[in-house]
Amino acid sequence: MTLKRALGLLGRGLRLRCPRCGAKTLFRRGFAMHERCRVCAYRFEREQGYFVGAMYINYGVTVLIIVGGYFALEWWTPITLAQQLALWSGVGIILPVAFFRQARGLWVGFDYIFNPGEDD
Repeated sequence: MTLKRALGLLGRGLRLRCPRCGAKTLFRRGFAMHERCRVCAYRFEREQGYFVGAMYINYGVTVLIIVGGYFALEWWTPITLAQQLALWSGVGIILPVAFFRQARGLWVGFDYIFNPGEDD
């Protein structure tokens, strides 16, 4: 698989689309996912615990943003440590919830890159 194709599949995941056909069918509403793509019947969840990888992606993105943001604000602004803690605590609570769907989409796309034929 080429790098361009792999990045395209991850992009589909970020846009909450099926990695196989590109249809926008990952989520019904809120945090509820469809079991399969309504267009191509690609199965999104392989087994119990399948989305642990999505939790790692979500955690990693949250940590990178908080740590990077902390050091950027520390370097370029006169914000106190208490203000930073308040700010980044709020970000640490809100960001994982806001990024939940994209993390799952990325995980499904990442899985499809390495297991394209796994569709039960």
